[in-house]
Amino acid sequence: MGAFIWYELIADDVDAAAAFYGNVMGWRVADSGVPGMDYRLFHAPDGDAVGGMLARPPAMEEGGRWFGYVRVDDADAAVTRVVGGGGTCLMPATTIPHAGRIALLTDPHGTPFYVMHPESDDSTAFQGSADARPGHMVWNELTTPDDDAAITFYAQQFGWRQEGAMPMGALGDYRFIHDGPTCIGAVMRTIPGTVPGWQFYTLVPDIDAALARILAAGGQPLQGPDEIPGGSFSLVAQDPSGVRFGLVGDRRT
Repeated sequence: MGAFIWYELIADDVDAAAAFYGNVMGWRVADSGVPGMDYRLFHAPDGDAVGGMLARPPAMEEGGRWFGYVRVDDADAAVTRVVGGGGTCLMPATTIPHAGRIALLTDPHGTPFYVMHPESDDSTAFQGSADARPGHMVWNELTTPDDDAAITFYAQQFGWRQEGAMPMGALGDYRFIHDGPTCIGAVMRTIPGTVPGWQFYTLVPDIDAALARILAAGGQPLQGPDEIPGGSFSLVAQDPSGVRFGLVGDRRT
């Protein structure tokens, strides 16, 4: 329990988003085949489905965003635990045919995330090892007003543990979080100039080539590319509609 198993983009213009992310990430975008619903799937170059996309519902606040889904054994029980732990329920547990049972929640600081009890356990959307393949998510980063409280909350909900950190000067410590033996991401404290919430990073073969595609497609780099431990580079950017996303990749030139 506790792994990120799915990622979802809520977009103002699904056709434009499909063209942008297909180009930048190398994803193939295909209709999910769900009757009566325009839900599209993102497939990595290896063919694995790594995420989905749908149009922003009218009731949702203006602007798109990325969401992560965390696996749980019981979605209804997870709702009860999250609310009891100071979070809120934005959408009660609902069964999605052929997918599983999901709920949309927030942590005590208002950061949204989904929980999901899937029908099958074959997700490879997140790959946190050195063997990760391009097009898959490889890092999950939470920026929050209170990193201690956030780490405690997610540990209680999903069994995550915090182990290891990287000092980042005025940003404080970049604190690594693990699901079992796997390091799945990090938590950092919000300071002026940073945006609270979950940020997800996709692996690309060449970070500079990806940056060139972002610029050519009307996106905008916000931070980086910055070298990270291990010799790869990370980049935070926004798509033409202003939705933030992250990339990790090698520098080939």
